[in-house]
Amino acid sequence: MANTFKNIRKKLRRKRLLAEKKHLEKAQAGKTGSSASRKRKIKAVIRKQKKVLRPLAVAMAVAILGGLIFIFLQNRSYSDYKIVTTSEREDTVSTQYVELAGKILRFSSDEVSVVNSKLETIWSESYDMQNPVADVCEDKAVIADKDGTSMYFLDKDGVTGSVTTSYSIVKARVSRSGMAAAILDGGDHTWINFYNLDGSLIAENQTNIQDPGYPMDVSIADNGVVMMVAYQYVDSGETTSYVAFYNFGEVGQNEEDRIVSGYTYDGIVVPQIQYLGSRALAIRDDGFTLYSGRQIPKESKTIKIEKEIVSTFYDDDNIGLVFKNDSKDKLYSMEVYSTDGKLKFHRDFSIPYTNIRMSDGYIIMYNSSQLCVLNGSGTEKYYGTVDGTVKDFFKFGWNKYLLVLDTGVNVIKLT
Repeated sequence: MANTFKNIRKKLRRKRLLAEKKHLEKAQAGKTGSSASRKRKIKAVIRKQKKVLRPLAVAMAVAILGGLIFIFLQNRSYSDYKIVTTSEREDTVSTQYVELAGKILRFSSDEVSVVNSKLETIWSESYDMQNPVADVCEDKAVIADKDGTSMYFLDKDGVTGSVTTSYSIVKARVSRSGMAAAILDGGDHTWINFYNLDGSLIAENQTNIQDPGYPMDVSIADNGVVMMVAYQYVDSGETTSYVAFYNFGEVGQNEEDRIVSGYTYDGIVVPQIQYLGSRALAIRDDGFTLYSGRQIPKESKTIKIEKEIVSTFYDDDNIGLVFKNDSKDKLYSMEVYSTDGKLKFHRDFSIPYTNIRMSDGYIIMYNSSQLCVLNGSGTEKYYGTVDGTVKDFFKFGWNKYLLVLDTGVNVIKLT
C-alpha cells in the first residue's frame, strides 16, 4: 500500500515537472518570437528613416557643394577676359547702352531697341530726339529728349507709350511699376509731372523757385503711389534743401499738394535721391539720409561724413561713397553701406577711374583704357587694361559684361 502511494506521488511530481517544463519552453518561445518581432520592427523603421534621410542627405550635400562653389566663384579673381560676341558695325559715338532685365537697351537719337547677349535685335522702335537720356528700373525704362519735349515709356517687350510735354524736359525717372516722373522747365516755374506706363498724365505739380524751391531730382516708390522730390532754395543767403514725399493714393488725397511728409536741411545740398527697394535715399553733400515707410516715409537714419564726397553709387542693397585720400599710394577711399545704414566695408584703392557704378550686384570702375570689377564685398575680381578707348562698361548677367569701345561693342566674360 505504501509503495502504491509512492508511485502515485512520483507520477504526480513527474506530471508537474513536465507541465512546468512545457510552460517554460512556451514562455521562452514567446520571448524569442517577441524579440524577433521587435528586431523586424526596428529594421523596418531604419529602412523608412533611410528612405527619408537619404534624399535629405543628398540635398544637403548638393546645397553645401553649391554654396562652396558660389563662395569660390564670388571670391575668384580673374587675370584676363575673353570676347564672346562682337559687333563692329555699331555706331558707338551716338548710341548708348544700358542693362535692362538681363538684356541690353540700345538707344540713339532716332531709334531704341533691345538686344540679347549675342547682340541680336529682339525689337526696335523709331523716334526723333536730339539728346536722348534713359532711366531704367529692372524691366521698365523711360527715354526722354533732354531739353526737348518727347518721352517714350517701355519695358523689355517693347514701347508701352509716349508723350509730348508742354515744356522742356530736365530729368525723367521710372519705377518698377512703370510709373514715371519728369521735371519740366517752364521758365519762371517748373513742373513735376507724374505719368502712367502708357504715357497718360496722372498728376502735375507746379513749383516755384522760392517755394518749395527748384527741383533737383525726383524718384518714385515701387508701389507707384509715392513720389520723392528734392528741392533746393536759398534762405537768408544760405543754401537749403527740402525733401518732400507726395502720395497720389488715398493716403495723400486730404493733404495739401498731396505732401504727406517733408524734411528741411539747412545749409545742406541734396543733389541726388533714389528709391532703393522699400527704402528711400537722399545723397547729401555731407553723407546720406535713409527714409522708411511705404505710404508716409519717415527719416530712419542719417550717416554724416567729414570728408568731401567725390563719387556715389548704389543699388537696392548697397550705398557707396568715394573720397579722396591724402596718401600717394592710395588715391581714394571707398565706403559701402547696407540700405539700413550699416557699414559693410572700407577699401583704399588707387584706380584712376572716371566712372563708377553698381552693376548687377558688382562695383564697376573704368577709365578710357582700364577696367576694374569688385564684388559686393569689395573683393577685386578683375583689373586690367584694354586695347581701344572704353566708352562704357557694365555687367548684365553671370560673368557677362558689355564692353563698348570706340571700335565696336563686345560681350565679354572674365577668364
